[in-house]
Amino acid sequence: MPKAPSVLLSAIADESAFHLTAVEQFTAMAAMGLEYYSLRFVDVGRGVKNVMALSLAEIQKLRHLEDEYGLNVASIASPIGKIKLVDRNDGTKNRYVPFKSYLAKDVRKACELAHAFETKLIRGFSFYPPKDADPRDYLDEAADRIGQIAEVCHRSDLTFGLEGEANLVGRSGELLAEIHRRVNHPGLVLVFDAANLVVQGFSPADVFRQWQAMKPGLGWVHIKDYRKVTATRKGAHVEEDSLANFVPADRGAANHAKILADLRGMLPALARKLERRGIPGVFLDLEPHVRGGGQFGGTSGPDGMGIALRALCRVLDQTSIGYHLRDFDDLLAARGIDAD
Repeated sequence: MPKAPSVLLSAIADESAFHLTAVEQFTAMAAMGLEYYSLRFVDVGRGVKNVMALSLAEIQKLRHLEDEYGLNVASIASPIGKIKLVDRNDGTKNRYVPFKSYLAKDVRKACELAHAFETKLIRGFSFYPPKDADPRDYLDEAADRIGQIAEVCHRSDLTFGLEGEANLVGRSGELLAEIHRRVNHPGLVLVFDAANLVVQGFSPADVFRQWQAMKPGLGWVHIKDYRKVTATRKGAHVEEDSLANFVPADRGAANHAKILADLRGMLPALARKLERRGIPGVFLDLEPHVRGGGQFGGTSGPDGMGIALRALCRVLDQTSIGYHLRDFDDLLAARGIDAD
């Protein structure tokens, strides 16, 4: 019987921990059977820090803990690109950073972190246009900057994954696909996130259409869902910190079963494409937000993350997509014992 096309499961680990300590996060990841995690916020003993602010000593401590818990980093879940495109007061708290210094400092720091944690993937975003502006008016400027970021990553043998999210230039699948087309760089892929579309008022049909638009540039998938949103102008400004109706992948409005069934057919070719760039496979990265989410993160707790993982596994089983969670043979192997 032919082997089912398969994915690699990971999770943004800070969502699983109420206090964001590394030990909390890694305990939850290992207990759920995950072998990969994405690194965003963590407390390594000196307070909670974004991954971009980690010191060398904290990186070394995390690497030691990774070995202890049998974990590898899937991606650096950086905030690269979550800044203003233009230095204009638009009523938001988004900051502006001159791009030349941003590229030299922040983007290069993200690359250094990816090498330190031995991952090939950096997650990022497509910049904020002025609030209530038409994002299409800023496509050229966003594409120019993202192209430069992709080039820096590519020169470091890394890949930059552009995630769609409300209020950014790339807030829809079509806009992300257009950015990808304009940049046209091997160092750039797209990261699909269904809930980030549903919260903008897009219907299940809209979400699937945008999924289709993103497929040529797809790199990996974030897994979270949301209950149907009503009375929202599609693509309009979203108050992200007020979002409170995130749900597991088998409970929301996005129809993950249809999306993942469609993904199944492209998995072998996509995995080969990614493997040529040193990426081990196609990641499905859990970011459930089931206890709430906002502009720069969310939380699920250890119970919520477990619920979200089991929901995802049910959808994967339904769509005949393979995946691996740690089992007893893995535990024996970690102890140096032959399972046979």
